[in-house]
Amino acid sequence: MPRPLVFGNGNLLIGIDERYCVRDLFYPHVGLYNHLSGHRLGFGVWVDGRFAWSEGEGWTRKLGYRKDTLVGDTVLTNEALGVSLRIVESVLPRSDDFLRRIEVRNLKPAKAEVRLFFTHDLRINESDIGDTAFYNPFLDGIVHYKGQVYLLFGGTTSKSGLFQYATGIKGFGGLEGTWRDAEDGTLSMNPISQGSVDSTICLRLEVEPGHTAAAYYWALCAQNLEQVAQSHRRLLEAGLEESLDEAERFWRAYSSRPRARLADLAEDLQDLATRGLLTIRTQTDNGGAILAANDSDIMKTNRANYSFVWPRDGAFVSAVYDELGFHQPSRRFFEFCRRILPRDRPAWLQKYMADGSLGASWHPWIVDGRPEMPFQEDETALTLHALWRHFDSCGDLEFLDDLFEPMVLPTAEFLDRFRDPGTGLPLPSYDLWEERRGIHTFTVASVVAGLRAAANICRALGSSHADRFDEAAEHTRSALVERLFDADRGVFHRRLAVEPSGELTPDSTIDSSVLHTVLLGAIDPLSEQAQATIRAVRERLWVRDEIGGLARYDGDYYFRALNDQPGNPWIICTLWLAQALCLAARRPEDLEEPLRLLRWTIDRSRPTGILPEQVHPVTGEPLSVSPLTWSHAEAVATVFAYALKLHELTQAG
Repeated sequence: MPRPLVFGNGNLLIGIDERYCVRDLFYPHVGLYNHLSGHRLGFGVWVDGRFAWSEGEGWTRKLGYRKDTLVGDTVLTNEALGVSLRIVESVLPRSDDFLRRIEVRNLKPAKAEVRLFFTHDLRINESDIGDTAFYNPFLDGIVHYKGQVYLLFGGTTSKSGLFQYATGIKGFGGLEGTWRDAEDGTLSMNPISQGSVDSTICLRLEVEPGHTAAAYYWALCAQNLEQVAQSHRRLLEAGLEESLDEAERFWRAYSSRPRARLADLAEDLQDLATRGLLTIRTQTDNGGAILAANDSDIMKTNRANYSFVWPRDGAFVSAVYDELGFHQPSRRFFEFCRRILPRDRPAWLQKYMADGSLGASWHPWIVDGRPEMPFQEDETALTLHALWRHFDSCGDLEFLDDLFEPMVLPTAEFLDRFRDPGTGLPLPSYDLWEERRGIHTFTVASVVAGLRAAANICRALGSSHADRFDEAAEHTRSALVERLFDADRGVFHRRLAVEPSGELTPDSTIDSSVLHTVLLGAIDPLSEQAQATIRAVRERLWVRDEIGGLARYDGDYYFRALNDQPGNPWIICTLWLAQALCLAARRPEDLEEPLRLLRWTIDRSRPTGILPEQVHPVTGEPLSVSPLTWSHAEAVATVFAYALKLHELTQAG
């Protein structure tokens, strides 16, 4: 189930599913740790003896954001209970607090007693061993804690604080948890439990017929009891309504930059870019990590998740930040990359956790009986490419110089060395899809871009290495065109597969990633090779069913829905096609197809603007994770590529 609502500030990330349950709560890093891991902070409503959970039947749900913000504005209506709830919520930008205002409207002709129940089924640090939950009378809230993670859950109405509370054991000894206690409208008032625990709190309102009454709920995160008490005091001193208003003003100011630059475009394109920027900010940790996705429902199909940093994804996202003038998240990303770069072999491995530790992997360290360190070379090359774009955007020469010796020069020299001296091609590594080893067109194009970036950085800093890296880039580019372009079919091979004998065998599978020969500047977008490649990818990989869109590659198996299609439509791949068409456009009318692809992307988003990794080819429903940070980054990048080319061609005409 996708996460149509995500809220975050770089330390705390909240993900809410389509049935309005909080399913992901990450702290103190985005992506590490998930203290729910797909379990829930549940929400239930009791009215005059009748009870319903928000995820149950009988509700009409309209989840949404306030425009250009990370402030949620959701309406839940239950005719059987006779209530409608409007919920405004946000993670506050300057404190690790999640705050909600719940406005309850009484739809019945008589006065109603309404009890709001909030349940907390935590697994702190992703384990239910050794948790504690207790009622803190000094804070009038329930504190869950273990180690250096403390969460305070509380709330208030205009008349009083908590009406009832309970702590208890869940999922052990036959006990379900205090959430079950809520269904009769009365909680046990048990003040403390340890082990595998949960808790529930209750707020009580009396609402006149046709009128509304408001309650506030909060979840405050800190590293010890004193800090969480300080957070509670600051929140109350600042004012609950003012805190929500301030969050709205902050995020509206944050998103004003892309909207101002896109003022000449249609509003739906502006919305796509602003929602994209806000979403990628929720997935970016303040310590520099840019997470791929944080939707824990992927755990239902695989005992792993996307809550990792792939330097490749981070490189593409950082370029979007820099395009929009938000240089601080990019700077922190490159500092993160510097910290995690292996010293003995200066190339980044597959993926990392938000604290910089090595992420889970499935790539073997032995190939054909010989030891080999597995990695995806494109990640190293693209990070260098992104760093040059960062400097080109912000001009911070001192920051570039700080990274030169520990990161730029070692990785650039690695890219130069990690090539076959005879062919000029990179040696084998794993592809961007993480499925196969070989010499991949996407990787080779990335290495060209990375070596060019290294040469540009050297030139900017006055280093004598610039010419060497330029020569290596050109040698690699020539080898790419000579050895990987299939002139007979008019498209680049996906890769050269390396046989145990060492022989290189062309893999002629059509793969959308070969569009990066154009997007990364390895070939001229107006050349016949570029035009032929774009045509071949579009013709072979377009999903010819109700939804359309571009598949990753011919025969893609991942979450495969239909065997008569090349694969499922992917957001990033469809947008790569749009970007390539923008680069190849010669007249304003050539931009009609990129515009259609942008609107296709808008149609594939959830009503809240959230984009998944891929969609079902018939229903259009999200598949795999949602939101995918990379999807949103490519959406923003494509809107700006379209705007730039439209301006260029209009001015020229």
